[in-house]
Amino acid sequence: MRGLTKVSPYGIISLMPTVRENIAYTFEHFMLVYRGTLLKVARAVAIIALIALALEVFVFNINFFTSSGYRTINLDDRIQLQRNDEGAFLLTDVDHTLEFSSLNTEVRNIRIDFNADQPAQNIAVKIQFTDSAHQTYFDTTEYTVGIPDASVSTVVDPSKFINLQTAGYVENLRIEVVGEDVSYPILLNGVSLNAHRPFAFNPLRFVAVFGLLLLGYAFRPKSAIYRIRIVENPRKSKAGIIFAVAIELALTTTFLFYGSNLVGVATSSYNYGAWNGTSLVNTFEVGGDNAQQYAMLAQAMAKGQLYLEEEPPQWLKDMEDPYDKGARDEAQKETGEPYLFDVAYHDGHYYVYFGVVPVLLFYLPFYLLTGANFPTAIGVLVMALLFILGATALLDRFARYHFRSVSLGVYLLLQIPLVFCCGIMYLVKFPTFYSLPIMCGLAFSVWGLYCWMRSRLAAHKCGWLFAGSLCMALVAGCRPQLLVLSLLAFPLFWRTYITERRLATRRGIVEFACLAAPYVLVAAGIMAYNYARFGSLTDFGANYNLTVNDMTKRGMNVGRLAPAFFTYFLQPPCMTGVFPFLQPALFETTYMGQTIKEVTFGGILACLPILWVLAFTRRILGMRARQAETRTIFGIIVVLVASGVLVALLDAELAGILQRYYADFSFMFLAAAVLLCFVVNESLADRAALHDLMLKLLLVLVGVSVAYSALLCLAPETGWYSDVYPWAYQGLLDAVVFWR
Repeated sequence: MRGLTKVSPYGIISLMPTVRENIAYTFEHFMLVYRGTLLKVARAVAIIALIALALEVFVFNINFFTSSGYRTINLDDRIQLQRNDEGAFLLTDVDHTLEFSSLNTEVRNIRIDFNADQPAQNIAVKIQFTDSAHQTYFDTTEYTVGIPDASVSTVVDPSKFINLQTAGYVENLRIEVVGEDVSYPILLNGVSLNAHRPFAFNPLRFVAVFGLLLLGYAFRPKSAIYRIRIVENPRKSKAGIIFAVAIELALTTTFLFYGSNLVGVATSSYNYGAWNGTSLVNTFEVGGDNAQQYAMLAQAMAKGQLYLEEEPPQWLKDMEDPYDKGARDEAQKETGEPYLFDVAYHDGHYYVYFGVVPVLLFYLPFYLLTGANFPTAIGVLVMALLFILGATALLDRFARYHFRSVSLGVYLLLQIPLVFCCGIMYLVKFPTFYSLPIMCGLAFSVWGLYCWMRSRLAAHKCGWLFAGSLCMALVAGCRPQLLVLSLLAFPLFWRTYITERRLATRRGIVEFACLAAPYVLVAAGIMAYNYARFGSLTDFGANYNLTVNDMTKRGMNVGRLAPAFFTYFLQPPCMTGVFPFLQPALFETTYMGQTIKEVTFGGILACLPILWVLAFTRRILGMRARQAETRTIFGIIVVLVASGVLVALLDAELAGILQRYYADFSFMFLAAAVLLCFVVNESLADRAALHDLMLKLLLVLVGVSVAYSALLCLAPETGWYSDVYPWAYQGLLDAVVFWR
């Protein structure tokens, strides 16, 4: 540290350095030590940026270069359609077909220039032509596939250009607007052949490619991050982890706000159709009537009641069995009076059967402070970010204190699938009140486990034990299924409190009281809440749900387990050759009863190759037995796997087979797989050849797992951005399928 000196009558006085001098000295020292490394990294980043730029300019804009020499043919004078006052052609529900004959020319592409100054929509266009190989229009037959319908957005210019693969000269050409969900009239500026594609630099595509190349460079097998051991190099490793997590938080936030139709927040430039015109930010309702349950419960609680204010219709109160959906639908048709769907109905009132903690955490305080409904998506985002931070901290704790040979590269290589393949991104994709309790349960669980882990080596354990148990206990008020993670207390604390008999000491009894007290307090609160609503300490109200089946008579049936196990774990993904490749998986069953099933995209053991390491659990645990005397890691892995299977099957029995339920159990299997990989890494740390092979294999397994999870995030689904704003989603498709 540098300082200043001053001569005084009393001698030389040393002055403390200024903040600026300290910063300057630190920077100089840092540059002196890391100058070479920083220059090397800067060169690599610059080269990667140049490669991404070259790809954007010369590859992704290949149509600009190939079409530059085309001879454009304008067909406007051949169009026999009415025009509006501005001169645009009018396609109507009666006249929406264009046909051009005797063209006798080579056709490389068609530009269908729909007017952008009209309501945005995606228009399915069927194109047919005759050429040297076809004297008549051809279509799909038993043995061939014809020209697929083209999706053209009225507001996305690249989609208006369609490349054709013709044989020789085209004689006749037919363009027809097809599909049922078309809003007529459609304004058409014109049609041209062999049009010149404009050059289009897509900044989002450039950033995405740059990020992927950078990711590939950082995790290449010879990367320096595999030589930075997190125990031996705490500063470097923590800096790398913080940097990676910051990127993950930013990506998660960006993805949530990308699905703007489900966010419920409006500004002058975001969701501006719902902006109130005065506030900097305002909230608005999304998702329909039954999506406002938490907000309605907050309003009711503010008035001192636990049932919703909305009064059920009289016909519902008069029904002999109000939980029969078919009977409810018939009564609703007869009376014309609607009812709230997917809420608990009991004793003439509507209740919310979902966990109450999110209401107390977000909705009630927000309503009391602002008088407005809390935007659910923001709650999902907050808890998703807390989950990422908690899972990272928990994994770091395991790596630093149970595995001495984990490098920064191996840590991040396993942290990424643990965070992004466990199902939370699907909850962020659909940030509704269905997702919020699951997300809260996961976030509380990882932070509870982290606090428990901290307590094991802490000098004063009580605070950490109490905080950890409080988090774990609050899971009961969010997603009760996730309470099975509390069973991890047995492998974590058994040796300390039972084997070593710490529980027999005075301090041990106090610590155990801190461990158990939060469960007692939370249980008392939840039981009181249940009793006040339904007259039972243990009745959460799920059986009174007005849903697609009668929950009061659902019961447990072993026949539902086999199709659920196959769907949740073993079903391969359904793939196509068109981005984003993933399609909903087929579902068939021989169960001769009602199965509750929504769209799913494959089982986790088939779609997440990183989990294949679980097949070698027994052998890997044998390695661990030779590494350490304790059986803590062994017990944790066994509890995680057993709990994951139990939760998946309970979900299927009690509720059904739904994609968002994957988040209930996927984290457990991924956490077990990560710990097993840590064990293997520890065993092979001093065997260079085998360790390099392990890294290469791990890169492939993680890469495929993350790629699947990323594609799942982009797969079009009902209610998501792709369904509500298909014309905007088309822009994403055209950015990827650039050769179209």
